[in-house]
Amino acid sequence: MSAPLSLWVEIPVAILLVLGSLFALIGATGLLRMKDYFQRMHPPALASTLGAWCVALASIIFFSALKSGPVLHAWLIPILLAITVPVTTLLLARAALFRKRMAGDDVPAEVSSRRTESGG
Repeated sequence: MSAPLSLWVEIPVAILLVLGSLFALIGATGLLRMKDYFQRMHPPALASTLGAWCVALASIIFFSALKSGPVLHAWLIPILLAITVPVTTLLLARAALFRKRMAGDDVPAEVSSRRTESGG
């Protein structure tokens, strides 16, 4: 059986796990409270990314103390989330904007248009 971990390891791990769960709660609350689809996209994306970083850091601290050496493979998850969450959020926003334009809703005009208005 392994030796119990030090209190100096357990306290930061517990704080980071509670902080990660608070970020998840904030993201869920933001998802429920926002009125528009575009507003609903922002809180969960930020909160889930911050929550994942906190949980990954808690995992790194815990397993590094447990094995008495650095355990860094847990960083892979938040790094992949930090890369993929903004990309998927952007693609979802563009798809929703396209649908609103096709439905004839009042949305902002395109920033750049590939159509050229030829005079002759």
